[in-house]
Amino acid sequence: MISEDDVRQRALTLPEAHASAHFDNADLRVRNKIFASFPAGAGTVMLRLSPQDQAELLAEDPATFSAPDNHWGRQGWTSARLDRVDPVQLGELLTEAWRLRAPRRLVTAFDARHGDTAD
Repeated sequence: MISEDDVRQRALTLPEAHASAHFDNADLRVRNKIFASFPAGAGTVMLRLSPQDQAELLAEDPATFSAPDNHWGRQGWTSARLDRVDPVQLGELLTEAWRLRAPRRLVTAFDARHGDTAD
């Protein structure tokens, strides 16, 4: 099982990512925009994804991924169960969540160093 610390360590390798908190939940941010959050005691990580990516994950693996039935879910916030999610896939999703929230200039610089991962 992946732990919150594993997720946090992976996310903090992304440019300007930092740990913070809101509403008593730990979160991960880039330039003060949240891209991932850890609901207290849930054993999940919430990721800010595109609605298209969210829909694909929910259709592909509903036992691992879910979305709240509210405005947060409609904005792309997607829950991944840490006891089920594939570590490689989670790393890719964390990067994608970061990309969606990071300033364009930061993403461009990241792509120049690591290769463009956008489809």
